[in-house]
Amino acid sequence: MSTQAALAVEDINAERVLDGDSVRKPGRSRFAMERVNWSGTIVLILCCLTVLVPLYVTVSMAFKTQSQAVDGNAFSLPAPWTIEGFVTAWELTNFPRAFTISVLVSAFSVAGTIFLAAFASFAISRNWDKKLFRYSFYYLLAALFLPFPVVALPQIQLTGLAGLDNPVGVTILHIMFQLSFSVLLFTAFLRSIPSELEESARIDGATTWQTFWHLTFPLLAPMSATVGIFAFLASWNDFMMPSLIISDPASQTLPVVQNIFQTQFSNNYNVSFASYLMAMAPAIIAYLFTQRWVMEGVTQGAVKG
Repeated sequence: MSTQAALAVEDINAERVLDGDSVRKPGRSRFAMERVNWSGTIVLILCCLTVLVPLYVTVSMAFKTQSQAVDGNAFSLPAPWTIEGFVTAWELTNFPRAFTISVLVSAFSVAGTIFLAAFASFAISRNWDKKLFRYSFYYLLAALFLPFPVVALPQIQLTGLAGLDNPVGVTILHIMFQLSFSVLLFTAFLRSIPSELEESARIDGATTWQTFWHLTFPLLAPMSATVGIFAFLASWNDFMMPSLIISDPASQTLPVVQNIFQTQFSNNYNVSFASYLMAMAPAIIAYLFTQRWVMEGVTQGAVKG
């Protein structure tokens, strides 16, 4: 090898060393060179424990007998395992009725929130240069700072006068109070969708409705899942609005029934925890099955490109 060739090889090796391509000592893997963020890992572990420990206690207490539930050892496993707490809670709380009402209220709240927020966001994002639509967006954003307790008394009076002091009125209010946040998410997501897609559809003769329904709305599927799970959790776990709006105790949603049951049977720990577990199971299952779309919708809506 000539001197010039040897120098050229040395220069190439030097550049690779500087770029980090060949700086790896024998016996050390790629993962060994990465530093572990122990502080972040410990924080995440502690956060997980704050969720998993109460969940473990809930499941353990729900499957215990009444004598085991009051022995003062909440962390012990049931011995023997029994479902008598679930049977008692099912009968005392009239669980099927309350569960059905909560499911219907949550389902219609989710559907109404997704469709209304998608319609409004599409109109706002595609007419942003017009003051009416831009100010409408600001108006909806301002509603984010208006919680329900502030307007609880007028809402109770209006729903009573309109004959909406029932689950239907609660469903409408759930949609209205979720609309602001949902429009914010949908609008941010719509800005990441190229307008050329809609222009090509219009050139082919599609109307505004056809463009939205057949082109834009299917592209909103990840964000629709995000909006849907937020709306579902807010509606399913809501206690204050149903307790104030619904006048008939037999038509109350599950969280209100749970509170009434807890007040009357506070000493039956196994029955209470079994009732809690049945009430929160749908929300946990719904989130487990939709968390992938939730994260996908959040990440895609956060970056325009």
